[in-house]
Amino acid sequence: MKLTKKLKKDLIRICVGMVVFAIALVVEEHVWFPVSLACFIAAYLVTGIDVVTRAGKNLVSGHMLDENFLMTIATIGAFAVGEYPEAVAVMIFYQVGEFFQKYAVSKARKSIKDLMEICPEMARVIREEEEAEVAPEEVRVGERLRIYPGEKIPLDGVILSGASSIDTKALTGESALRDVGCGDEVISGCINMTGVLEVEVKKEFGESTVSKILELVENAGSKKAETERFITRFARWYTPLVVIMAVLLFVLPVVWQAWIVKTAVFEWALVKVYLYRAMTFLVISCPCALVISVPMSFFGGIGAASKNGILIKGSNYLENLVKVKTAVFDKTGTLTQGSFQVSKLHRLDTQYSEEQMLGVMAALENCSNHPIADAVCLAAKKRDCVERKASDIKELAGFGVGGEVEGQTYYVGNAALLKEKNIDAPETEKYGTVVYLATKEKCIGYCLLEDEPKAEAKDALESLKKAGIRELVMLTGDRRETAEKAAKTLGITSYHAGLLPGDKVEKTEEILQKKSGDEMVLFVGDGINDAPVLARADIGVAMGGLGSDAAIEAADIVIMDDSLLKLSLAIKIAKKTVAIVKQNIVMALGIKFLVLLFAAIGMAGMWLAIFADVGVAVLAILNALRALNAR
Repeated sequence: MKLTKKLKKDLIRICVGMVVFAIALVVEEHVWFPVSLACFIAAYLVTGIDVVTRAGKNLVSGHMLDENFLMTIATIGAFAVGEYPEAVAVMIFYQVGEFFQKYAVSKARKSIKDLMEICPEMARVIREEEEAEVAPEEVRVGERLRIYPGEKIPLDGVILSGASSIDTKALTGESALRDVGCGDEVISGCINMTGVLEVEVKKEFGESTVSKILELVENAGSKKAETERFITRFARWYTPLVVIMAVLLFVLPVVWQAWIVKTAVFEWALVKVYLYRAMTFLVISCPCALVISVPMSFFGGIGAASKNGILIKGSNYLENLVKVKTAVFDKTGTLTQGSFQVSKLHRLDTQYSEEQMLGVMAALENCSNHPIADAVCLAAKKRDCVERKASDIKELAGFGVGGEVEGQTYYVGNAALLKEKNIDAPETEKYGTVVYLATKEKCIGYCLLEDEPKAEAKDALESLKKAGIRELVMLTGDRRETAEKAAKTLGITSYHAGLLPGDKVEKTEEILQKKSGDEMVLFVGDGINDAPVLARADIGVAMGGLGSDAAIEAADIVIMDDSLLKLSLAIKIAKKTVAIVKQNIVMALGIKFLVLLFAAIGMAGMWLAIFADVGVAVLAILNALRALNAR
């Protein structure tokens, strides 16, 4: 990754400071003392003037107990006792640690920044048949856009003319291009790759997908994990405490020497020892390793998720993913494809072939926009059934349709339709949706329609079990037999069928009440019909978030490409991130407390203090960067 101008400037300053420090060390051995002292002071100011300045500003504003204050007091104290090399070394290595921190933050932000760059700067709108380049915020709903190859789609809309392949990688993490044509919906933030498209705008910029995502990403940092809040509270008490301890570490031995032991001659050399020990204690106690690495680890985890098309609204949700033991799923559109398909044809009258049956049914259903009608027509098309003409078509509300095909009257509908026409209904499967074909006298046959599971659904649920999820629950409005079959096929632990949207909230409440300890309940839905449950669950995950406002608004986590396999990936990223956070906490506190103990009894010098502060911080930062590499 290329360094930013600020990082380059910091690196040059550190290098210059190191060169001046090296000169000071040489001069100290061979040249007059005032010259060497001047070199040490110059090296100190080159590298540490910004730290001293910040400490002074914080002192004036009343916020003095931070790492800048600790470094400034410790290094000035080192100068006071004549430990010039140590004083400069502390500041140089502290700045090296700060440089690594800024570099790590910059790298951690890169994946988020890449996502932020999906926002287009310009929209090419057609007004009075002329192209005009305007800001996306100025385009109104209903206006036409022209998008050339290589340009970002600025606003959500529907293609009026043209065909192309679009790159959705910035939103979904998937490298495969998506082919689109006339009538297809396109969303902002994707890149038009091949053909010229004319698009009718359906949403203003503020309501567009790209705008919603940018708002989500910008607000992600405001929702801190419990561990982050603990570290903030810890640092608030820890820093003043160690400052008091450092003061006592200096004052108590001096008081003991001067007043209690009543030494005849005030031993300045002994005072220098205790002052040096106190300054060492301050350097060691700087909490930057914890304060920096913990939020950075969570930020890295969120960045890794975003690279894979998983948008997490805050580090609290990332941390809570590790505690999930129950996953609740909506069925239609989440575990299944959300569209009916003809899975079986059954003939009762052998004079009709399956193709003839489908042809007649498609002729009557052709004028309907009902999902069942669409499924029947699609099945007829796939089988190349002979196209038939229907006449006198009548919609029979709640039952189906009727009409004439090639001079014969037919009915297509449900069991209630057969009962209405006094036609005996045959025994059928207890699952799926049955559509009958009948004449005035008898039932000719029926087709069974099912909402097929998604191709990756079973594998995705298996991977969730391997990730530690104990209970997989399915909620659906379908009848019990259909839900039972889907549950058996997919390996669902338990299911609840025949539910209305309000019933789903009640069932989720029951599941939440049964959980124990700090366990979390995850709900996965399509983000539109399931918005109330998404909001009620401990963690709401929206599938099919691509272009869905409800998903982005209601959910805590959005899977941008509708892939169920991303759920287990999100949990793996969360587990890796939390493990890194715990490693950093144990490492930072363990080493610091050990070296602090050595410093208090005089067994740790300034060089060991530098390692306990800067060295541990660098190690923690490098460890935190591993969260970015989750795959």
